[in-house]
Order: sequence, then structure tokens, then C-alpha cells
Amino acid sequence: MSKQQAWISFWLVGFIWGSSFMFIRVGVEQIGPFQLVFIRTVIAAIGLGLVAWLRGLKFQADFQSIRDLVILGVVNTVFPFALITWGETSIDSGLAAVLQSSAAFFTLIVAHFTFADERITWKKVAGLVVGFVGVCVLMSRSWEAGGIQTSSLAGQLAVIAASLCYGFGGVYTRKVISKRMEPVVAAAGAMTTAAIVTGILMLIAPLAGGQAVVAPWEMHSNVLFAVITLGLVNTFLAYLMFYPMVKVIGAARGSMVTYIVPAVGLALGAIFLNEAVDARLLIGAILILAGIGVVNLRFGDLFRRTPATVEAKS
Repeated sequence: MSKQQAWISFWLVGFIWGSSFMFIRVGVEQIGPFQLVFIRTVIAAIGLGLVAWLRGLKFQADFQSIRDLVILGVVNTVFPFALITWGETSIDSGLAAVLQSSAAFFTLIVAHFTFADERITWKKVAGLVVGFVGVCVLMSRSWEAGGIQTSSLAGQLAVIAASLCYGFGGVYTRKVISKRMEPVVAAAGAMTTAAIVTGILMLIAPLAGGQAVVAPWEMHSNVLFAVITLGLVNTFLAYLMFYPMVKVIGAARGSMVTYIVPAVGLALGAIFLNEAVDARLLIGAILILAGIGVVNLRFGDLFRRTPATVEAKS
């Protein structure tokens, strides 16, 4: 991949991941969260597994490797995908996109207690404080008419919990997975685990009062298009584009895709789903992005090309 192709991939990945929240919001209008995540992950698992096989990459069948893939699949895929999807049953897609960007802060906190080279500094503390204020501003939108709108608050908390899962999952990937597995193999294994787990949960959910499974031929055309796109483009294709892109432009510049995702999510939600964008939403988004900037931007690194790996979150 050339440098020009890498920067094209950078913008495409940012747009693709930002659009995920719009497609999720469309999907949950008819099907349950577990069914949506199941369809998304099974498509991605098949695609990534096929790519790994064509490249001659092998899945390690030892206990440690299987255990790591199961943990990664559950913590970094099942939990966050399901929580974000359930959260969007009660909140707008743009709000979800902004709240999910708080994963950068959780990753920072978890990494501080895990890696010697990832200690929290005063600059990072300042970024955390600014970002936390932004989250509080967003969550204040649940207070209306002198009371808390519990459904909206629960949806927001679910997306924040998903961000926490991404924080643990990203650190676990760096500590364990990335040292022994190719990214495509790890992603394929995680998606396979997620497809199996969410498939079981999808079948059990109706027995516990959850939404029944909707057959593909019964889905509305826009819902079917949304869930297929989530699996094929927003998960499978985006993963394939992300890692080669990072190898070319480096981790510091690759991580800046974080800034594109919430902006795209907000814009698409407002344009295509007629979602309201008020002052508190914009202020909260600006504060969160500013916090991420304070934490992550290292101006010296932006001009240095260093092959590295950055965890994908979508």
C-alpha cells in the first residue's frame, strides 16, 4: 500500500466506522440487538476467515490461543457490539457515536495499570477531565421537564459501558494477542467467537421475554441492507483496510481516525435520520474530542513514520 492509498484508506475507514451507528439505529427498528450483532459478526467472521486462509495464515489450536481469542471475542466484540446496539434502541445514533469515542479514555486508564510505558501524566489527566466533562454534558440531555428520562440515560450508560469494554479489549490485545497472532487471524477468531455467542443469545432471548428472531425475508429492505452493510463493509472491509493503513502512516496518525468517527456519526444521523443536534450535544462532542486530543496528540510523532499497531474500535 502506497502512502497515498493509506491516506485514502484513513478517510474511508473513518467514514465507514462513523456510519456504523446510523446503520445500527436503522437495524434495531425491526430486529433485536442480539440478532443484529449475530448477522454482523457472522458475515465478518466468514470474510476474515477466508482472507486468513487465502494468505496461508493458520489458527493456533493450543489452549492459550483459543482462550485469548474467546476473551477477545467476548470482551472486545460481543459486549461492546451488543451494548451499543441495545443502547441505540433508546438514543440517537449521533449521540452514540460521540459517547463511544470515550473508549480512548478508558483505554488510557486501563493501560496505565498494565504497561510501564503507558503511565498517566498530568497532560493525560487534563484530557481525562475535559473528556469527562463532555460526557456529563451529553448525559445532562436526559434531564427533561424536571426529571430523568430513564430510557435515554440507560442507553447512554450502555454505550459508555461498551467503551469501557473496548478499553479492556484494546489493552488485552496489545498485551497478549498482538505478540503471537497476525491481526487478521485475531480478528477472525474474535468475530467467530462473537458469532457463536450472539447466535446462542439470539435464540435464548425470546424465552426470556426478548424480541423474537425475524427471518431475513421478513425484514424491511432498509433494515436488511443496514445489517448486511454492517457486517460486510463496516466490520469485514474496515478491518482489512485499517491494519495495512496503520503500517504505512504510523500509529500516531492512524489513531487520529478517532476524530472522524463521531463527526460522521453526528452528521449522518442528522441528515438521514432527522436526529436533533442541540447545543449540549455539540458542546459535549467538542469537549470529548478536545480531551482525546490532549491525551493523544504528540506533535513530534505526527512527522515521524513508525510502523505500529493501533486497536480498531467500531
